[in-house]
Amino acid sequence: MKSHARFINGPQFKNTFGAIAALVFLTACTVGPDYQMQPPSTSQHYDQQAEQRLGQNGEKRIQLGRKVNGDWWTAFQSPKLDKVVRRAIDGNLELVAADATIRQAASSVAAAEGALYPQVDFGAQAGRQRVHTAKEPSVSNFYAIGPRVGFDLDAFGGNKRLVEQQEAFTDLQKHRYEAAYLTLTGSVASQALLVASANAQMQAVEKLLANDQKNLELVRMAHANGTTTQIDVSLAETRLAQDRTLLPPLAQQRDSARHALSILTGKGPGDWIAPDFDLAEFVLPANVPVSVPSEMAHDRPDVLQAEAELHMASAAVGVATANLYPHVTLSASLAQAASGNGGAALWGFAAGLAGPIFDGGTLKAERQAAVEGYNATLAGYQQTVITSFGQVADTLQAINHDAEENLAQEDALRAAETSLQLNRQAFTQGENSILQVLEAERAYQQALLGRIRVKTAQYLDTVRLYVALGGNSVGTFEQRVAYREGQKPSYQ
Repeated sequence: MKSHARFINGPQFKNTFGAIAALVFLTACTVGPDYQMQPPSTSQHYDQQAEQRLGQNGEKRIQLGRKVNGDWWTAFQSPKLDKVVRRAIDGNLELVAADATIRQAASSVAAAEGALYPQVDFGAQAGRQRVHTAKEPSVSNFYAIGPRVGFDLDAFGGNKRLVEQQEAFTDLQKHRYEAAYLTLTGSVASQALLVASANAQMQAVEKLLANDQKNLELVRMAHANGTTTQIDVSLAETRLAQDRTLLPPLAQQRDSARHALSILTGKGPGDWIAPDFDLAEFVLPANVPVSVPSEMAHDRPDVLQAEAELHMASAAVGVATANLYPHVTLSASLAQAASGNGGAALWGFAAGLAGPIFDGGTLKAERQAAVEGYNATLAGYQQTVITSFGQVADTLQAINHDAEENLAQEDALRAAETSLQLNRQAFTQGENSILQVLEAERAYQQALLGRIRVKTAQYLDTVRLYVALGGNSVGTFEQRVAYREGQKPSYQ
């Protein structure tokens, strides 16, 4: 249904304007659902067995009910790691791209908000026309120039819902930035630990190879003296060759991790070389704060992303609902016009009302589609929350099993160390051969290598726990804005 009125004046103008005003007053509302924040989860535990084991007084490793504060990676007490992480935050190109995407989304909000205000433009027209009359035709020039104003009353809030949708999209981009920040800091810490672990393991392997070489030389001497067989020589050569294969993969792990650190800081491996890390410079956090599930769900950027998507889906239902109702517009113009030798000032006022009568069910179907889209997004949000709980539970159990493996590895190392001391003592007393001493040294080095790997797993799983808990990354975009505006951000 459409109706238009032009050049209304006098009582007719008053009556028409009053009818439109009454219509707007009666129908002015924002249709569709008003979005409500999702209630916190009722879950109070991730994995009770792991929480009890890690939270007991004897070997307390976590503080359940506490939140991560500050820069989480500083808990490892490595100034070198802190420096590299800050360099990555400043130079990482994914964060730069996410920053630009947020500003792009904010501009889209401003563009959508423009529809809530009157639209004013300027028009001009000029030409030459021929006028036919009954007596004599005439040819004259004409022109018209003046402003025009148009205003969508948005009686049912369709434009407001579009603005709401764009604002939710901006929130989504902010949380994507926070997710990228969290991933970045976790990746830098993990790669630094891999460099340190590779260096420590390579040192242990080099000592192992030195022992293998000594063992081989002694076996060859014994074979030359006729006290051993060629089989023993072959076994010693095989052991040395096999242990040499341990070094290249460790060197590759170290080099790949260093290259990854360069890329994470926004540089090519040839433009910036990451520093070497020593495993001894890291301290395993004694007590990791672990927030309860009902609080953690809103500390993780991926959960907040899912909620922003849910908000967008809710606003989309409002937009589709508003499309079911009439659309009311007002427009006015004022022009100075002239034709031939005469001129006049012309003004006009128009009101438009357009509403659906028959569309084959398109608009209702679109609204139903928006409703189902909301339901699907809600299920996705709930799944994201549950998945986040599972990730924390997995990491807690990993830390728990790391602790068990570390105890076993410590026992193995002590046993190997005791065996080495006894063999050395026996050798000095002439009770055994140097080959037995070297074999005990080799067993000790292998146990030491195993302990390094277990320690690395403990460090890496602790990093994963901080990341799984959100790493205090919510709000980091505001820190970047403060930095861009010349203020000192909290991470510096």
